[in-house]
Amino acid sequence: MRDPIFEPIIINRLKIKNRIYLPAMHLGMAQDFEVTNQIINFYAQRAKGRPGMICAGYATVDELSGNTQNIGAHDDKFLPGLQKLAKAIKDNGSLSAMQINHAGRYNFSFFLNGKQPLAPSPIASRMTRETPKEMTIDEIKTTIKSFAQAALRVKKAGFDAVEVLSGTGYLISEFLSPLTNQRTDSYGGNFENQMRFGLEVVAAVRDAVGEDFPLIVRMNGNDFMPGGNSRAELQEYAKTLSKGLVDALCINVGWHEARVPQIVACVPRGAFSYLARGIKERVNIPVIASHRINDPKTARQMLDDGMCDMVAMGRSLIADPGLPEKTRLGKEKEIMHCIACAQGCFDNLFKLKHVECLCNPLAGFEGTRPVKKVTSPKKILVAGAGPAGMTAAITAHSRGHDVIIYESQERPGGQLYLAAAPPGRKEFEQLALDLETQISLKKIPIVLKTKVNQELIKKENPDAVIIATGAKPIIPEIPGIDLPHVVESWDVLLNKVFTGKKVAIIGGGSVGVETALFLAGKGTISAEAIKFLLVNKAEDLETIFEMATQGTKQITLIEMLNKIGKDIGKSTKWGMMQDLGRYHVRTMTGSKVIEITPGGLNIELDDNIQKIEADTVVVAAGSASNNHLESIVDKMGVEYRVAGDAQKVATAFDAVHQGYKAGLEI
Repeated sequence: MRDPIFEPIIINRLKIKNRIYLPAMHLGMAQDFEVTNQIINFYAQRAKGRPGMICAGYATVDELSGNTQNIGAHDDKFLPGLQKLAKAIKDNGSLSAMQINHAGRYNFSFFLNGKQPLAPSPIASRMTRETPKEMTIDEIKTTIKSFAQAALRVKKAGFDAVEVLSGTGYLISEFLSPLTNQRTDSYGGNFENQMRFGLEVVAAVRDAVGEDFPLIVRMNGNDFMPGGNSRAELQEYAKTLSKGLVDALCINVGWHEARVPQIVACVPRGAFSYLARGIKERVNIPVIASHRINDPKTARQMLDDGMCDMVAMGRSLIADPGLPEKTRLGKEKEIMHCIACAQGCFDNLFKLKHVECLCNPLAGFEGTRPVKKVTSPKKILVAGAGPAGMTAAITAHSRGHDVIIYESQERPGGQLYLAAAPPGRKEFEQLALDLETQISLKKIPIVLKTKVNQELIKKENPDAVIIATGAKPIIPEIPGIDLPHVVESWDVLLNKVFTGKKVAIIGGGSVGVETALFLAGKGTISAEAIKFLLVNKAEDLETIFEMATQGTKQITLIEMLNKIGKDIGKSTKWGMMQDLGRYHVRTMTGSKVIEITPGGLNIELDDNIQKIEADTVVVAAGSASNNHLESIVDKMGVEYRVAGDAQKVATAFDAVHQGYKAGLEI
């Protein structure tokens, strides 16, 4: 049967065996611009999965274009490392490309030894909060030459193609946009002039690498920046690039400053394919679609529907490097899907840490965290089938141990199902299902609805126990906490209880925010209903927006600290805070609940007592480790490890990585 994913495609004269393109992503793995073994191992592992082409990078074009954690392409001294990387990708089964870029005003003076970043105009960035230096004509010409020289190094290093980044709010897109380009010379003033820098960069690169070397441009289909470039302008830019300069276009989404989510779980799979389609219909070269394409079904549908010619699957291949081969061999059910949590692949970068992955604890540690077979297999009992327990079981089984899992609940997955309950978070359920599939494939026995205790451990007589019993909700000592209209957030998220019209939530951490958004969605219209109303022009857009964001409940979120969502990752927090406002959730910080009453609760705020009316009070005061087994196992003298929330309440990322470590250590 025909599969659009595995139909070859030609870019320039280069034949690519399938339609999967691994796009360049910040990895934070270079050292002093040098390609490290960590980078080589990372990309070699992805190449073994056989995507049609892997684009590494980005790589710098001069010393002001990036930081030392970026791959360097701005000096010949980096050629040996570039050559090793290109060879590693090609030797392991994929074609190779390298993306080159200049960060422009998105660079930090901190990384430039105090020098000002360069930009078309001296307009501060919301991301860096620094004002860049306006480029002179000489600096513009020098930078264009630097792009060309870097591209030539990419070719000399043995890569099969070069990609120029012309989007995301970096230097070329800064020249394109009226938000960041207020020049009055030949590089500003109207859109024709604003395009000039990007077109001259691409022309210089083409001259440097020659007509036969594949040249790809990654550009935005929409900046999602109010007052910035329109979609029509970007489509015009794409048309101009396609007229003899460029061999393919990879369509990116948004600037880093944009207030539209781009890579996180609330973005539906394949949501931005319309941007690729809008450009594909206007050019005669291959177009690659990007963002939130995390499964073969979505990719296949986009290709078959004519939305694009290739699909960029980046974080999908961080989560599962074997995705392309599993798809080709008919083993799609074995794929570990990216769940768009951004906890390891994006939040890490803000901490100046290298890329990791919640779903794949080997990501970023290829070659340093191997699963080695044991010489003396042991019988291991795993208590708990949440993300920590299942990961520990899979890892221990892969090493040759005899593993059995016990879970007190009626299904595996633990708190992943709680995390999946709020709007836009359903991907967490995918991880629970993927881990359960891996358990099934490895034929690891799992006993449900059975709590582990001393008698069961004696009966099983394991050589080692992995304690992954998770967490339990904290019930604060507040007068009135036992009143009948008080419920736990976990029960709300699992639809085990009903709530009234007026709801007060105690606790503004991650669970409180998620519960507030979950309840705020009650009574809003579905996506299917929105499409029906739009297609039939039954209501105006403002009314539809109101029906999509105005639910039937009045929600007050109360937090004792001075900020909401202190424990939410940076990549997802801003979007969730934005949604609290859109969904009309009232938030109160610096507020201490002193009493729950039959009609609501009383809080202390600025030394004053206020009454909050509520039909239902939801307790979301956090979690505590649920670890009743450690002392028992310790007294029994059985070897053990503790993983996940049973050790310390943290994130799903921590649970998976601790589970993996526990599985390695026994």
